[in-house]
Amino acid sequence: MAKNFLEVFPTLNIAESLKELLGLAQVEKVTTTRDRSSIRIYLKSARLIHKQNIYDLERGIRDQLFPDKQVAIKIQEKYRLSDQYTPKKLLDVYKDSLLLELKNYSIIEYTMFRKAGITFEKEDIMVLTVEDTMVNRDRTAELKRVIEKVFAERCGLPVEVRFTFVEPQGSDRRKQIELKMEREAQAIYWQNHREELEAMGASFSTQGLEGQELLSGNGGRSGQDSYLDAGQGPEGAPWDALMAQAASGDVGDGSAPGDNGGRSGAPGSSQSQGSPARSGQSGQGQSSQSGQGGGQKQGFKGDKPQLNKGRKGWGRDKDSGFGDDKKYSVKRSNNPDVLYGRDFEDEPMEIEKIDGEIGEVTLRGKVLTCENRELRSGKFILTFDVSDFTDTITVKMFIRPEIFDEVKSAINPGMFIKVKGVTTIDKFDGELTLGSIVGIKKADDFTSKRMDSSLEKRVELHCHTKMSDMDGVSEVKSIIKRAKQWGMPAVAVTDHGCVQAFPDANHALDKGDTFKILYGVEGYLVDDTKQLVENSRGQDFGDTYVVFDIETTGFSPKKNKIIEIGAVKVVDGRITDKFSTFVNPDVPIPFDIEKLTGINDSMVLPYPKIDVILPQFLEFVGDAVLVAHNASFDVGFIGHFAEKLELPFDPTVLDTVAIARLLLPNLNRFKLDTVAKALNISLQNHHRAVDDAGATAEIFAAFVKMLRDRDVNDLNQLNALSTMDTDTIRKLPTHHVIILAKNDIGRVNMYRLVSWSHLEYYARRPRIPKSLLEKYREGLIIGSACEAGELYQALLRGAPDTEIARLVSFYDYLEIQPLGNNAFMLRDEKSTVKSQEDLIEINKKIVELGMQFNKLVCATCDVHFLDPQDEVYRRIIMAGQGFKDSDDQAPLYLRTTEEMLEEFSYLGPDKAHEVVITNTRKIADMCEKIAPVRPDKCPPVIEDSDKTLTKICYDRAHEMYGEDLPKIVVDRLERELHSIITNGFAVMYIIAQKLVWKSNEDGYLVGSRGSVGSSFVATMSGITEVNPLSPHYHCPKCRYYDFDSEEVKQFSGMAGCDMPDKECPVCGTPLEKDGFDIPFETFLGFKGDKEPDIDLNFSGEYQSKAHDYTEVIFGKGQTFRAGTIGTLADKTAFGYVKKYYEERGTRKRNCEINRIVQGCVGVRRTTGQHPGGIIVLPLGEEIYSFTPVQHPANDMTTSTVTTHFDYHSIDHNLLKLDILGHDDPTMIRMLQDLIGIDPVKDIPLDSREVMSLFQDTSALGIMPDDIGGCPLGALGVPEFGTDFAMQMLLDTKPKYFSDLVRIAGLAHGTDVWLGNAQTLIQEGKATIQTAICTRDDIMVYLIAQGLEQGLSFTIMESVRKGKGLKPEWEEEMKAHGVPEWYIWSCKKIKYMFPKAHAAAYVMMAWRIAYCKIFYPLAYYAAFFSIRASAFSYEIMCQGRDKLEYYLADYKKRADTLSKKEQDTLRDMRIVQEMYARGFDFTPIDIYRAKARHFQIIDGKLMPSLSSIDGLGEKAADAVVDAVKDGAFLSIEDFSNRSKVNGTLCSLMSDLGLLKDLPKSNQLSLFDL
Repeated sequence: MAKNFLEVFPTLNIAESLKELLGLAQVEKVTTTRDRSSIRIYLKSARLIHKQNIYDLERGIRDQLFPDKQVAIKIQEKYRLSDQYTPKKLLDVYKDSLLLELKNYSIIEYTMFRKAGITFEKEDIMVLTVEDTMVNRDRTAELKRVIEKVFAERCGLPVEVRFTFVEPQGSDRRKQIELKMEREAQAIYWQNHREELEAMGASFSTQGLEGQELLSGNGGRSGQDSYLDAGQGPEGAPWDALMAQAASGDVGDGSAPGDNGGRSGAPGSSQSQGSPARSGQSGQGQSSQSGQGGGQKQGFKGDKPQLNKGRKGWGRDKDSGFGDDKKYSVKRSNNPDVLYGRDFEDEPMEIEKIDGEIGEVTLRGKVLTCENRELRSGKFILTFDVSDFTDTITVKMFIRPEIFDEVKSAINPGMFIKVKGVTTIDKFDGELTLGSIVGIKKADDFTSKRMDSSLEKRVELHCHTKMSDMDGVSEVKSIIKRAKQWGMPAVAVTDHGCVQAFPDANHALDKGDTFKILYGVEGYLVDDTKQLVENSRGQDFGDTYVVFDIETTGFSPKKNKIIEIGAVKVVDGRITDKFSTFVNPDVPIPFDIEKLTGINDSMVLPYPKIDVILPQFLEFVGDAVLVAHNASFDVGFIGHFAEKLELPFDPTVLDTVAIARLLLPNLNRFKLDTVAKALNISLQNHHRAVDDAGATAEIFAAFVKMLRDRDVNDLNQLNALSTMDTDTIRKLPTHHVIILAKNDIGRVNMYRLVSWSHLEYYARRPRIPKSLLEKYREGLIIGSACEAGELYQALLRGAPDTEIARLVSFYDYLEIQPLGNNAFMLRDEKSTVKSQEDLIEINKKIVELGMQFNKLVCATCDVHFLDPQDEVYRRIIMAGQGFKDSDDQAPLYLRTTEEMLEEFSYLGPDKAHEVVITNTRKIADMCEKIAPVRPDKCPPVIEDSDKTLTKICYDRAHEMYGEDLPKIVVDRLERELHSIITNGFAVMYIIAQKLVWKSNEDGYLVGSRGSVGSSFVATMSGITEVNPLSPHYHCPKCRYYDFDSEEVKQFSGMAGCDMPDKECPVCGTPLEKDGFDIPFETFLGFKGDKEPDIDLNFSGEYQSKAHDYTEVIFGKGQTFRAGTIGTLADKTAFGYVKKYYEERGTRKRNCEINRIVQGCVGVRRTTGQHPGGIIVLPLGEEIYSFTPVQHPANDMTTSTVTTHFDYHSIDHNLLKLDILGHDDPTMIRMLQDLIGIDPVKDIPLDSREVMSLFQDTSALGIMPDDIGGCPLGALGVPEFGTDFAMQMLLDTKPKYFSDLVRIAGLAHGTDVWLGNAQTLIQEGKATIQTAICTRDDIMVYLIAQGLEQGLSFTIMESVRKGKGLKPEWEEEMKAHGVPEWYIWSCKKIKYMFPKAHAAAYVMMAWRIAYCKIFYPLAYYAAFFSIRASAFSYEIMCQGRDKLEYYLADYKKRADTLSKKEQDTLRDMRIVQEMYARGFDFTPIDIYRAKARHFQIIDGKLMPSLSSIDGLGEKAADAVVDAVKDGAFLSIEDFSNRSKVNGTLCSLMSDLGLLKDLPKSNQLSLFDL
């Protein structure tokens, strides 16, 4: 008794689509052989199942149900098909399956059937037209048997197969092959009929027969009762392959498809059966290395390496001249190719074939990375990764020190080598490595080197780079480099939706390079130009309307048929008539359509065909307006068949989808069921024409009512509403479009379009409305793009000619692409494209349209990666994003001209040349050579900025130094102002001055960053408080000054505040001490033309106000945030790659993962903004002429607008201000509010107590033991509070403020202190005063030693950037008496702080340190509120004992603490210090506590609400807001009003913060 397939195999894991099909199938019986080695399943179904699905099913049953057994599974299908099927219709739908089956059975029959012309003489007579060759004649009987058996026994449709023969079509080469194959064919015939022929006395000579081994091959068929068993599996017999090649004329080297020419006994292999192995070859086949791709199959015996574990004869090779030499030598061979060890001739094996520790192997590959380190034993370990692009392995060599340098210099990344060694599992990391190296030799580059050798080169017009969001994987520079290598005259850069690769593309060309880059974008086009009503004749809503719907067998009118028409006639809003009928499509209804609609073959068979039904339907319609949901589909089918039947059809058409978009803008989808639900209209039997038509009629009636409410009464008025709003455009479907810039006008227009698409129309992707593209089309070339373009999609769905004409006329050129690009459609069952021929037809149709409408047709590659093997990178990135088909990568690589001509050969040589070469070059010639960013500088203009700056500076100078200014002040001001004004930098100073003054006015100090403090003009204009003049005294009352006395000169190079206190000799007032001795040249250079960079540290609280103030200065819309681009980092890419292979059950070594990671790194993920960068656009300029703009990370909820290009790309054009947020000014502001002092005037910079903090803890009144042994009082002081900085303080023992400035310079540099100044101070070669601490030190010292000023500046700039010293500079320095240790120190430095920056930071830190000593509670309140990022009420505020317990635990685990725990430990140490000084916390009172700030209450600190673990800042704000509404009645009331969750309420309750509150509002009797 038959049972449902899913009942028989309930546990089988099957794809969902196949499961539904198998739900209709039944298992009639299951049989097995006695030894259980084979199981046969007899399957019966009313629906055809593709043979690939049957094979997958067989494999699935074997692998899932019998994983540990050697069982062959065979499914025997039988179909009960509907009466709709005839043998011809069956062939149409089942031919692919039949071909696949034949391919697996016998390649010859497969080739015959594939190439045969097939006609039906009668319904049950199939005629195959095949070429008249011996092979074909020999195999017709077998092919006839197979086809007839499949049709009759499997499908129940008996058919007779007949053959007709035609003259073979072929070249001379074909005839030679025929002659050559004659003998092979005779051999096969002899093999098949040997017994009869021998009985007749015939014999067969094998002389001259290449494939002698055919005679011993298995030529006969066994088990003829199973008509397709013999060849099941992917490979046929070797002679099958040979015959198939003969039949198709593709005979090459004689190796079977999929074979590598090295298999024993395969035709054409180097060692036939019975022939002896060649001497010296160990029986190993010689492989022909074709050099294709990364890793070739080697002709290796059994694909196993030779295990040659013995290492005898080391160093005594015949060719070695080193046999008796006892010294260690790198080479033991005279062969110049040997780099290390001895020579060897073994054939290399593929790295992916290495299976564990298999002994000695020989590999070849490219060296990727090379590292070395010294071991304690004195030996060196050299490790390098070698990849042959099938896999990667690490080679480890232990090398004696005397030969190490020689070995190291021999092996360099990028070279190709052969290496012989022993595979071993590394004990250190558990990875398989290659060790015990016998020898290393040079090898040739075996990767395929594709070159373009065509005389005339094509141009690629469609390229994606790593800037195409997680899609392209090639660097734009690599694409340009390759195109230039191949001799192409130009290449286009067209990323998805963005143009962020342009600046890099521009930098890939040298000045004067004739190569042309075409700057473009592949946009997401939205057609907002379609009218709501097509072909409107002004009909009134009271007129006659026919609302209809059809069901079809698919999506294309040209390939599919109508199976049902349902319609209702509506007159003046009332249904007056109905039309409903099935249509016999004359083809079987596909399973997925039956599933969707419920309509099957038996339902439609009794009905007439479309030629009868359509005239009846059109008569029903008359001259009524047609209404449908997604009308283009339904009207497209009706129009197509009306045209075919020559029936007039030119209706007015109204689409309810378009009206729904207008009237129901809040919907996200506009499918029929969604719209019906939104309007409360019942929709039963969805996907049945008559029911859908009824529902659409009700929708239409509802829409008419809504339109009449808007005073819209006829179709012309409705069309007037066609202009779409932004929301509608964001919901419309998108199509790809290529936009290229012809010239600078086009470039600006493109930037405008890209900007609008990101700012206005972004919804999952940046959309470009067609109307906008039309408006800004000047200077642009528009191409129809890939299969996702409008034109290709319209052709796929079989759009009417009028629509095709409308689309084609919009574009400047049409695009066609290689078939492989669109082959993914063949895998989609729902696609209308069923074969390669269909894809060819579409491309041919596009070429035809080009001729018809006089448009250029261009062939492009749609490049996403450079070479075929690079697809792995895109595969992994797409898999990481969850794409199911990521493993089926289309061949989207850059092709040579020859490859493209070959690809489009089906167009004929002339047409192929035209689309590949002529037309692409024509498009390139239309584009001018342009630069993507403007070369000119455009600073903002502020009227009279130079005069204003001069006045501000002199006013302030007179205020400080009196009417008669000292010469040093006048000279410095004049020199600086001349430099600043002549180079056009005055406007920058005025901007900075306005921002700083505004901040100070609002009560916030501003710290200067960078070298701006080197400028005295900056000091006088109030931009910085660092005075760069030499240390001096000046009197605030009578303006006396002292720059020159001997007493003052002793402090040259130090700071004014280091000098002793002194009274004014004129008026007796205490003198002010000022000056840091910083040269102006550090800032602008000796020529004064170095681009200034004014960075300002505003309070974090004030930063956004400072940003807003820039708009006040420059005007609205003139300032933009500096944009950044976030790309895939190493760590994330490593995760993607690892996950990819883990999901597929493959284990890859880390070295191979790292190789693949390098191809994925740098792919764009997102965009962002610089933390403080503001780009200023001068008035009168348009931002689009510099860069497009967008929201950061395309966040449509923010009003922030950033530059689309990374700001580095345009900072040479436009002014960038750095308005950064910093904690120090915020902290000082809070201290000011708590204490009420002026931080500038009231805090002296020469306080002895503050200085003592950097020497001991005495100023705090505690001992080091009270605070865990910390010897200094600098904990929690900015710049000096870390263990690293405190160790520097202990090492350098600072005495003066200027020493602290030097230490801050050391702390912020890279390789300035550790292994540099620290060593020099320890060795006594330098002191804190003489060591290099800030970049200024170098220039000042070198000038003092007598070096030329300009050179001293150049050396400083080089050293501070980590570029070291040039040999000629070293010579010059030595000639002027610069000591060796100084030169050594310069060479170590990677990055250096400017002195002005260090001074500004130390001044801020000093003020905070002052408050720590004299206003401790205010200091701790400010520190915990602003700087403590991991404060925990639970750990830190429950008394000193609990804190000490946690501190001890954290310190014990110091090496394993997470980042958050490290921050917590830092904060705990400050709390410990606070407790030690005798201060305490008061418990949080939820009615008085603030959300973020600590408060001083009754001599104690009350923590903020956000210090409670788990209560974030937003939740803390919610509690503060809830308190305003009065006292809480209960914990439940507190939770409801403050939105604090139950877990946190319990924690707060446990901490005693909700102690007086009952659990809930309800009273119980016991409460009374």
